[in-house]
Amino acid sequence: MKGSHLVSMAGAAFAALTIAAAPAWAQEEAAAATSGIDSGDTAWMLMSTILVLFMILPGLALFYGGLVRAKNILSVLMQTTMITAVVIVVWVLWGYSFAFGGSDSAYFGGFGKLFLAGVTPASESGTIPELVFICFQMTFACITPALIVGGFAERVRFGAVILFVVLWVSLVYFPVAHMAWDANGLFFGWGAMDFAGGTVVHINAGIAALVGALIIGKRSGLGRDNMAPHSLPLTLIGAAILWVGWFGFNAGSALSAGGSAALAMINTFTATAGAIIAWSLVEKTMRGKASLLGGASGVIAGLVAVTPAAGFVGPVGAMVLGALASAVAYYFVAVVKHRLGYDDSLDVFGIHGIAGIIGALGTGILAAPSLGGVGYEEGVTMVAQLWTQFAAVAVTVLWCGVVSALLYKLVDLLIGLRPSAEDEAVGLDLSSHGEVAYHP
Repeated sequence: MKGSHLVSMAGAAFAALTIAAAPAWAQEEAAAATSGIDSGDTAWMLMSTILVLFMILPGLALFYGGLVRAKNILSVLMQTTMITAVVIVVWVLWGYSFAFGGSDSAYFGGFGKLFLAGVTPASESGTIPELVFICFQMTFACITPALIVGGFAERVRFGAVILFVVLWVSLVYFPVAHMAWDANGLFFGWGAMDFAGGTVVHINAGIAALVGALIIGKRSGLGRDNMAPHSLPLTLIGAAILWVGWFGFNAGSALSAGGSAALAMINTFTATAGAIIAWSLVEKTMRGKASLLGGASGVIAGLVAVTPAAGFVGPVGAMVLGALASAVAYYFVAVVKHRLGYDDSLDVFGIHGIAGIIGALGTGILAAPSLGGVGYEEGVTMVAQLWTQFAAVAVTVLWCGVVSALLYKLVDLLIGLRPSAEDEAVGLDLSSHGEVAYHP
């Protein structure tokens, strides 16, 4: 009897708990029914975000690290690492708001989401949680200023780099991101096609790097000392990691796991392949030999060129675009830079800037259905789209160029850009960080 009584009491308790919990279950079911979150899209965007971070650390860090002299590799690795950390903090505090804060302005996202105000785990952005969208866009904000340091590598003080980056992302990157990708943005309103960041990332970084190279001046000993890359194997490893990570960069920019992401994925394959082959063929023709450095440069040129076009052009069009951009980038790296005499240390302008411009403009042409693309908005012709692409490129170049120049001058005035001649000769690894990568 006692056992039966205990069973009865347990059953009654369970029934009471079930009745009490029923409203909570009903609320959860109702919330699930009204939520627009798609688990497949969310899973893909989580992975894409991690892939873009993988592009920066270790991808870009190794790519740049191999290209500089042995005495400066740690400085490049540390700059890339610290830029990533600092921009994550800046993005959360005010960057996301400046880019996507809900303002009606065509140029500025506003202050509505400072410190991520109003964002919760339940907040949605399309079919993914807003927090995932925030993280994905955050990685783009991190890699763009990290690209810039290649323009003045081996000759800028560590503190100056970080101060410049904080100012630059706030006054250049966030406004351009808003203009291109926010529904109220200037380029977005024009109907500009920039799938994954031709203007926002590559043209922005390329122009800022060129301006920096011009203002800061040449590396000490350029033309006299050996400035060859100290480790091409590291550079190729970095380039390979960048290619892998770029699938998150491009296919992730579909913001869903569907046909658009699939198109961006295959285009990231074909454009890069076309660019590697084109660079090597041009280099073989011009120099008599196809180099590993050229192959790695072709990887980046193709990836850059297809970034704005990834979800808009066909696979063959992407291949053509990558090959064309690679050939022109080679000319700027091998000929134009030397004729004009500027010291873009790691060819950020020659590859990211030039291939980015060609990619942005080429998107307006190759998106045509007759050329295998997805087509234009109703009533828009190829000529009209090409003009829109040109206008977005021009605004980006002008805004980035002018503001970047002012920021370089401001940082130089406040704390100074260049190390002493002695510190530069010793190498930034030892003079800025007190350590060396390779011991005798």
